[in-house]
Amino acid sequence: MSRPLSSALVGLAFCLSVLPASAQDAEKAFFAGKTVRIVVGSATGGGYDIYSRLIAPYLGKVLNATVIVENQPGAGGLISLNRLYVTEPDGLALTLANGTSAAFAQLTDQQGARFDLAKFGYLATVGAPPGLWLVGPDSPIKTVKDAIAAKMKWRWAASGPADGLGNGAAFTCEALKLDCQIVPGYGGSAQSGLAVTRGEMDAVYVPESSANNFVKAKQNLAIATIGRKKSRWFLDKPTIFEAIELNEDAHWLFDFFTGVEEMGRIMMVPPNMPKARLAYLQAAIKETLHNPQLIAEGERTERIIEYLDPESTLKNAQTIVTNVTPEQKKRVQTILARNK
Repeated sequence: MSRPLSSALVGLAFCLSVLPASAQDAEKAFFAGKTVRIVVGSATGGGYDIYSRLIAPYLGKVLNATVIVENQPGAGGLISLNRLYVTEPDGLALTLANGTSAAFAQLTDQQGARFDLAKFGYLATVGAPPGLWLVGPDSPIKTVKDAIAAKMKWRWAASGPADGLGNGAAFTCEALKLDCQIVPGYGGSAQSGLAVTRGEMDAVYVPESSANNFVKAKQNLAIATIGRKKSRWFLDKPTIFEAIELNEDAHWLFDFFTGVEEMGRIMMVPPNMPKARLAYLQAAIKETLHNPQLIAEGERTERIIEYLDPESTLKNAQTIVTNVTPEQKKRVQTILARNK
């Protein structure tokens, strides 16, 4: 959960206090009147796009700049991350990225992933929501037990070879030994959810906020939360650990996946940004994400802001991409190979 506003302001004051007044003034002057891009690696209308457009005007006021959202869909977000990785680190381009997908891409040495998560500049984690397993509104499948008993060929909608939708599907299918086909090519969670609604696909894995919107619109039905913690909007739905008795291997798979999911929605800038500018942006993001109006607007639209500081965000990233055995890495690569 977000820390109290008073604590946030104390933290903000500390962040700025480490910069000399002259440096603060110089950074403030640099951003004034400029255009700052929040790059999103998915199509318009997806969860990351909506979050970015929610945050942009508030960040613009803090920076005294024009903040726009630029969609760069493709390869499950890898294209936008690759571009950001080699972008000039001047502070005029940042991203709200799917940290989980990026971590999986690096863990599996995907050819399309030309970045190192440990080297980006980190601004914050906006939130790390659990994901839901959704089916179509007329699906006969209502529970996880139904899904296993159906003995059917499952078609899961996804965006690209390293996106969260496909990764969630791949781990679910592996852990539960389902016969699955993961179909990439959809523009994001919104398009994937509609594919399930129309019957083109049988299932989709999406973050809880998207799941809530889809279910409220009677577009999809939720089966379970993939993780140990229930979703705030689906308290009547079991976690995957409650829905069915899992063997030891399935426990490890779902726990590992949940750990990577905790990378969540991360805000990053290119590597090697000057320390003064990075610190200024970190403070600006902190102030923005603790703005009561932004938090309230997010609550109204069910886009929850759960701030995590940049130091902890970086630590999470470093832990995920380095603290895995060769055997575990090979297993993950095998599982996600179906997500192509």
